[in-house]
Amino acid sequence: MAGPIHYEVYIRKTVPAAWTLLIATEDRKRALETAEDQLRGSLAAAARVTKETLDPDTMEFNSLTILTIGAPEEKKKAPKPKADARPACSAPPELYTAHSRALIGRVLEDWLKRQGVTAFELLHRPDLAERLDASGVELQHAVQKVAVPESQANGQDLHSVVRHYQRLAEDAVARLLKAGRSGAFPSLENQSIADLAHRLSGTPDRAFIMGGVIAQGLADRRGTRERLDGLMDLIEAAPSDGPPRALVMTTVEQIAAEMLATRSNLAEILGPSLDHGASLAAIVRMVAPREVEKLISIDPKMALMTPTVEGPAARLGRHLSAGAFPVLSASLAKMVTRELAIPRRLRPTDPVGEIDILRTLAMALTAAAGRLLTLEEVQNAFVERSKSLVTPDFVGNYVQHCPNVLSEAEHLTRLCENVTGGANKRAAARWLSGCVTSLRLENEMRQTQPGGPSVSQKLLVLARLQRSVRAVQLGELDEREISTAIGALGGTLEADAGLLNQIGRAQATPVQKLMALLKMINGETAPFGPVADRSRAEAVKMLRIPEIRQAVNADPEAMTALQGLLQTAGVKA
Repeated sequence: MAGPIHYEVYIRKTVPAAWTLLIATEDRKRALETAEDQLRGSLAAAARVTKETLDPDTMEFNSLTILTIGAPEEKKKAPKPKADARPACSAPPELYTAHSRALIGRVLEDWLKRQGVTAFELLHRPDLAERLDASGVELQHAVQKVAVPESQANGQDLHSVVRHYQRLAEDAVARLLKAGRSGAFPSLENQSIADLAHRLSGTPDRAFIMGGVIAQGLADRRGTRERLDGLMDLIEAAPSDGPPRALVMTTVEQIAAEMLATRSNLAEILGPSLDHGASLAAIVRMVAPREVEKLISIDPKMALMTPTVEGPAARLGRHLSAGAFPVLSASLAKMVTRELAIPRRLRPTDPVGEIDILRTLAMALTAAAGRLLTLEEVQNAFVERSKSLVTPDFVGNYVQHCPNVLSEAEHLTRLCENVTGGANKRAAARWLSGCVTSLRLENEMRQTQPGGPSVSQKLLVLARLQRSVRAVQLGELDEREISTAIGALGGTLEADAGLLNQIGRAQATPVQKLMALLKMINGETAPFGPVADRSRAEAVKMLRIPEIRQAVNADPEAMTALQGLLQTAGVKA
């Protein structure tokens, strides 16, 4: 009879690299999606998913590979056992390092999630250690997940590595249970955290004891919001300065960092109604509240795009803003950039909103660059995110609700504005160029309908579109090609309607006619190109007529108004 089953995801970050365990989970779908995400996000060269079934008789796992994707594995000779090879962890205290806790969090992820605790709390609460030890199977799973890849990496005998980690786990549990029975973790019911911190300051096991005290203080709190609120209470009751305060703050920071590293915990803290993009914006507002508030004061639209952070998250944000938890601030900011670098949609059903929230995140993270992240890290994250904005799927969804081709061109211009990176700019420019040079746009603009826009109005729209294209900083060749196409379309519309002839025959003063022509020359009411060139020729022709020159010179107000336009257009009066 088969025992419990779980799934393990292994990756190779480079082609020659060895397989390393990424996650272990009981959810088959999640394991497969994680492996595929690693390759889509260029986070790994190859990924493999195995199904692990525990044999209840031998208490060993039978492994079955159910998915292997990416670059093929290079055949290598089996590694020779290293003479000086030793396990990564040799004694219980080594389990308390940040690296070890991160590994424990991965291999016991499902169990920790069911208990509603972090790896730090497991290592500091005797009741949790006893519960895990009593489960048997869970602990055996974890030992296998650690021992197998380590054995493969250094060539050690698998059974020896498994036995070592089994003994290490037993020793760690025994040490923690002994500390609990001996009263090493005093209760906070009859004393304050400040008094305890002062007493522990300078003692050898102060970090271990303070960890147990704070972990035990969270034992009766349920849910991530309530537990984070409890941590904030401890901070506010901590000593005001010196090593005693650092002892409390360091412990709280480690628990909070592990707590906020889980996506489901973040959703509970920030609000389950937020989509992925809004959650990231809320995290940025929490870690950089001063920068975000300053941006909101400059651009009120930022307030609509950035969710308000309330409750324990707001309390934590105030401490982060004051510089209390630099490691936690940096880890949350890096988590945002990691999420941006993977292809997961920020707003799955709203591509227009996705660009809006991405622009908001770019402004906020750039404002916080230097304190939380380097500017290069921010730029690299948005270059990676921009790759997903120029794919056929995204562009198709982005423009599918546009009422006409002109609206589609305007949307694509905004897309060009909001992508970054040379290759992404060129890809976005190709989409815009294909739209602007298409026969669909020409046919749409040349159509005349009763009550529809006039040729003058269409030229005005094309001029605005051309100015937008010039403002989005495309490459020189792409910008010239698109601007030339827009100008040529404007020239076709003007030629069809004979607009310049209409201006020449209009019942208006020479000054008014010159004003109309000069605005077309300067790209205000018509795009640069054939229309501007023909308008310049008409303006020069008019200024050669003595009567018109006299009329212009005789009107000081008109001459003042025309002077700036004449200089910009390069026409001599």
